[in-house]
Parts: sequence; structure tokens; C-alpha cells
Amino acid sequence: MSNPSTTDKRVQFDFAVEFSNGGGVQGQDFRLDISGDEELRRHIVQDMRLLMVKTVRILNKQVITEQH
Repeated sequence: MSNPSTTDKRVQFDFAVEFSNGGGVQGQDFRLDISGDEELRRHIVQDMRLLMVKTVRILNKQVITEQH
């Protein structure tokens, strides 16, 4: 568990999900403690419980340092 006064590296990113049956979902300025694109994609789909996902694009990804 992190000390609240410490700074940690996190990733800030936008994402776009396209569904195989049409439509999609987008998110902006998400922040997570993980940085790999495949890990980000997996967390988006699993944590949001998305079904019939065709593609997940990670956009505008940047590593930031902030208090956590």
C-alpha cells in the first residue's frame, strides 16, 4: 500500500472500444497504475464487463508522476 504523501508513476490515456455488433464506448483522461497497452485493454474490457468487443484502441497515452 502506498503512502499518501509519495509520488507514483501512472499512465493517463484515452480509449475507444468498438463492438462487433455495432456501436462503441470512449473514455478520456483515465488514470491507472499500469502502463502496458495490452494490460490496459484487458482491464478496460474486464472491469467494465464489456461483451462482443471487436477492438480497443489506447490513445494519447502519457506517463505522469503524481501523488497517489
